Amino acid sequence: MNKSLDRYFPESQPVQPKSSSSISQQVRKDPSYYLLASCYDGEKKSAYLKLYDVKDQKIIIWYDDTDHKPYCLSDQPVDVLKENTALAEHSGLDHFDTISKYNALKDQQVSMSLVVAKDPLSIGGRPSGTIRDIIRAWEADIKYVENYLYDKDLEAGMPYDIRDGKLHKIKTSIPQNIVNNLSKITGIESEEYRLLSTEWIRLLETPVIHFKRVGFDIEVSSPIATRMPDANVADDPIICVGAKGSDGIGKILLLKREGVENGNETIPKEVKIQFYETEEDLLRETFKILTDYPFIITFNGDDFDLKYIRNRAQKLGFKKEDIPIELGRDFATTKSGIHIDLYKFFFNRSIQIYAFSQKYREKTLNEIGNSLVNMPKKPIESHVSKLSYTELASYCYRDSDITLRLTEFEDELVMKLITVLARISYVGLEDVTRQGVSAWIKSMMYKQHRKRGYLIPRPDEIMEEKGGTATEATIKGKKYKGAIVVNPVPGVHFDVSVLDFASLYPSIIKIWNLGYETVNCPHTECKENKIPGTPHWVCKKKIALESLLIGSLRDLRVNWYKPKSKDKNLNNSQREWYKIVSDALKVILNASYGVFGAESFSLYCPPVAETIAAIGRYVITNTINKANELGIKVYYGDTDSIFLESSKPELLDKLMDWSRKDVNLELELDKHYRYVALSLRKKNYLGVYPDGKVDIKGLTGKKRHTPNFLKNAFYEMVDVLSRVESEEDFEQAKTTVREIIKNCYSKLKNQEYLIEDLAFNVMMGKPPNAYVKTTPQHVKAAQLLVSKGVEIKTGDLVSFVKVHGDTGVKPVQLANLNEIDVTKYVEYVDSTFEQVLDALEISFSEIIGTTKLESFFN
Repeated sequence: MNKSLDRYFPESQPVQPKSSSSISQQVRKDPSYYLLASCYDGEKKSAYLKLYDVKDQKIIIWYDDTDHKPYCLSDQPVDVLKENTALAEHSGLDHFDTISKYNALKDQQVSMSLVVAKDPLSIGGRPSGTIRDIIRAWEADIKYVENYLYDKDLEAGMPYDIRDGKLHKIKTSIPQNIVNNLSKITGIESEEYRLLSTEWIRLLETPVIHFKRVGFDIEVSSPIATRMPDANVADDPIICVGAKGSDGIGKILLLKREGVENGNETIPKEVKIQFYETEEDLLRETFKILTDYPFIITFNGDDFDLKYIRNRAQKLGFKKEDIPIELGRDFATTKSGIHIDLYKFFFNRSIQIYAFSQKYREKTLNEIGNSLVNMPKKPIESHVSKLSYTELASYCYRDSDITLRLTEFEDELVMKLITVLARISYVGLEDVTRQGVSAWIKSMMYKQHRKRGYLIPRPDEIMEEKGGTATEATIKGKKYKGAIVVNPVPGVHFDVSVLDFASLYPSIIKIWNLGYETVNCPHTECKENKIPGTPHWVCKKKIALESLLIGSLRDLRVNWYKPKSKDKNLNNSQREWYKIVSDALKVILNASYGVFGAESFSLYCPPVAETIAAIGRYVITNTINKANELGIKVYYGDTDSIFLESSKPELLDKLMDWSRKDVNLELELDKHYRYVALSLRKKNYLGVYPDGKVDIKGLTGKKRHTPNFLKNAFYEMVDVLSRVESEEDFEQAKTTVREIIKNCYSKLKNQEYLIEDLAFNVMMGKPPNAYVKTTPQHVKAAQLLVSKGVEIKTGDLVSFVKVHGDTGVKPVQLANLNEIDVTKYVEYVDSTFEQVLDALEISFSEIIGTTKLESFFN
């Protein structure tokens, strides 16, 4: 960290415990702990840490004793600040001082005034009247709990010891074989790069231990079966609590109610069922569960389970200090533990795509549980309020069991992934599951700024210094020209290889030294170092922090973790660990380009994003030109990959060798197709691998919301095409495809499909009443259900059909076959199959026997 801050926030003085009236703690001589979270106690006005006690499997609380305080920075001298009456007389001001910082935008040391406050809310967080409202401040928008981790050089997810009453990092050693390989990977790089790579290895190679935890779920009674209980109001009683512990203990707490039958549902033998006469007694036992386990795992516990319990307990008269749950603005946690809300973690699109390869589509417990651990929710015939005791117990326990299992499958993949992401991003485990990937990258950048004594720039300062974009976007809504997509050569092409650049954009960031401080730098002599296709230039005098961070992570993933995840000389456990780390790095790296072009990102710098895209276009264009020069047919290209005729493998080898030497980028064989069917549409194709497996990209027929009748016909066509071995097979395949489509069309016209087969299925992204400006079709259907008393909430799937009439749609529950608008469905059939028919040179109108669809209905 910046040594000029040492006298205020000394790294050399480790955090020591202070007494806590709410949490008892006993310090042993040599315990081992894992740091999980940094928190703030408003009453004590002090930061504190949550650490996992490995031996006792519990959380202990440690308070800061270095008098660390919140602060922000100003470019005005202290004397000037003291003359600002509103600031000088602010009740939250502690004191001023002067420090030195490195301004990377200007490439110079600057003198800044340190404005220290008594509490975080005095810096910012209140609606008005904060210090950052009074002055133009730097670093005033950083969460205090994150600031504390940066300043104290503390690392979430890493092991610590207590020696002589003080907290110390455990210095983990890197195995010698990794050291040797790391030197090969980083041998030609700068000393700073090698040191940073060593730091990453230290964080990534430290084992992740098993954390004791419990899957947790509650059920709430409701007088109206279609009404979702409101966690903010908590008017309805909690009737069941389910808990499945990683220690093998299962519990079901049931509230006794008049008229409820016992039922005959089978409950697992390891589950202990407990009945309670009053809801207060049930809650006291619930509190015991929440304090007995250091990790509480829920699915939507932030917005429902824990929030409901907290508000319900207060409504029933429990004292605040007796309720072990704390609520934040948009989260819930336990006072003496860690709460992981898996709904928010799995909802993260980067996690869904890059860590779990889109194995689940809807973000529901039923879908995710079924997709990842082969355990869907238990179906029930009526609302939970109407179930018998054993039916309710079985239903609730299943939810808690699924929730726990989602953290246990594949050798605790999810817990390890969360821990690795926390280490890379330097935020606590709870926060990393609630944040998006841009927040992880921001925190990683902030940490490295603070460690090096860099001034973290204001967003408006970056825009003032760097300016906007220069290229014209081809996609509506974008601010600059993006990736290149080469027009496909329509038709069916045999023996096709796809070559792509390993981590193209992260590689560009590293190789071209890109970052907000180096693109359009202040040095006159660098302006000649232009980026092709833009007016921007790149600094030649210093290395961008982004280039160091993203480049080192990229190299470690490509050259170490990804190969190790496939190394058959390692055992399964080792390979799984390397895969987890590789996937975690992939999540970060794949977002490293986009964040700099996103206005919501605090280090938003449009010229950086524009430059990355421009270099990407330059690389792909030159690669295609080289392929043509070598006599290789190019069928298609998109962003970082090109589709090439591969009957002469030696030519592909020459192309890859050229890329390595002339472009300094690794061009790799990604996949090989027996054949590819391309239409005129970009980002839409069907490829068949040598083993007959089919790869479908962007085609409507495979999409989740497509009605079953059309999806079944589409995959029937795909099955036919998967068996094509040669060009000679195609005539018969084309005949069969025609028959499939004609049959689908005829059954649609003759109303031979069930109404359920015609349904589109779309998930609600928000409540129906939250759609104001536009009302999509599935929302119109949802609103019709709401008008009939059906409760529809975020995450629900709405099934609807296209009908005649003003609304154009109806939910399946309210529609009949006579209302179906066949014309709209025929148009959808046409657009779905057209994407493949174009490549097969087949006309849809020819198949159905007309040149205009309207003529059929006349």
